[in-house]
Amino acid sequence: MASGAGWSGADRAGSGGTRRRVLPSRYAGADQGRYLVVVLVVGVVVLGAGVVIWSDIVPISLVFPLLVVSGLVLEPRRLAIVLGATAAVVLAWGPVSMISPQRVVGVFVAVLLVMWQAVLIARSRAQIGTRGLGGDRMFAELRDRIVESGRVPPMPAGWTATSCILSAHGDRFSGDFVLAHLEDGGERLEVALVDVSGKGTAAGTRSLLLSGALGGLLGAVPPVDFLRAANDYLVRQGWAEGFATAVHVELDLRSGLYSVASAGHPAPAVYTSGRARWSLLDGGRGPILGVVPGVSFPRQSGRLERGDALLVYSDGVVEARDRDLTDGIDRMLGVAAMSVLRDGDVARDVCQSARSGEDDDRAALAVRRA
Repeated sequence: MASGAGWSGADRAGSGGTRRRVLPSRYAGADQGRYLVVVLVVGVVVLGAGVVIWSDIVPISLVFPLLVVSGLVLEPRRLAIVLGATAAVVLAWGPVSMISPQRVVGVFVAVLLVMWQAVLIARSRAQIGTRGLGGDRMFAELRDRIVESGRVPPMPAGWTATSCILSAHGDRFSGDFVLAHLEDGGERLEVALVDVSGKGTAAGTRSLLLSGALGGLLGAVPPVDFLRAANDYLVRQGWAEGFATAVHVELDLRSGLYSVASAGHPAPAVYTSGRARWSLLDGGRGPILGVVPGVSFPRQSGRLERGDALLVYSDGVVEARDRDLTDGIDRMLGVAAMSVLRDGDVARDVCQSARSGEDDDRAALAVRRA
């Protein structure tokens, strides 16, 4: 017979065992927001009594932290209750404050500004459905996952690889990201460098979603199908600004054979140690991702001999306002050549020396055969 009360399955199992009733928590399903608003209103009222009765001891400025906390933990509808109680306290404080009318007006203006900030904070939290700092922690974790997915795995003997991502204006979110996958017992490397439309935080949400989707494709589909599958995914999203450029590299770490395909992305560069120079791989170009469905992406092949290197990068590395693109490419290749000669970090060197500086996202990945 079914019972309305819950019983422990383990306690029901043995005939001689002790039966222990599991009761639901007294506060299960309680609306925490209701209790929070009560606590905050009580705090405001207690503060109001203090500033009115002992105005020379209790400062009115204590309402500011209460307002900030209210904006963080309350939804806008309940925040209005706290704001109303705070306004009543401030209005009651004014006549007994024993300060000049000009300073009282200044306090009123300051309180109104902080109230407005609390409303903005509450609306922002309501949009993402979190309270307190939970939303910040969530985005920080997602950002760290992007960084981790672009971390180049340890390379086998005879190979080195480095990557670098620098976002516009120092933002922690970037429209550029790198994906790297090492498989077949460390004998084959797949790399994708993607540049999402927009830059910095504005492109961060699309970058978060796209990095997760493409990270699942990398190594799961044949290399020749990676950009096609990525394009189909972006077309299905139907984003208003949903396009992206990308470059995909497959590298056999036993033979040094590589295959490169580009989707509207700047041409990769290859360093030939025998001639001590960098050159661009202009073949293997296809359209940008997310615009035309069902397109194919041609690939260009080659081989990295000992001392050779391969560099992929985003347009922020070579583009700049009032500068010709050819100048930007020449500058990047010059920096890369000097970095190779001194055994430096090619990816970081070309990112840091980009003429676009903080105005654009920059990303690069370099692989070199020792």
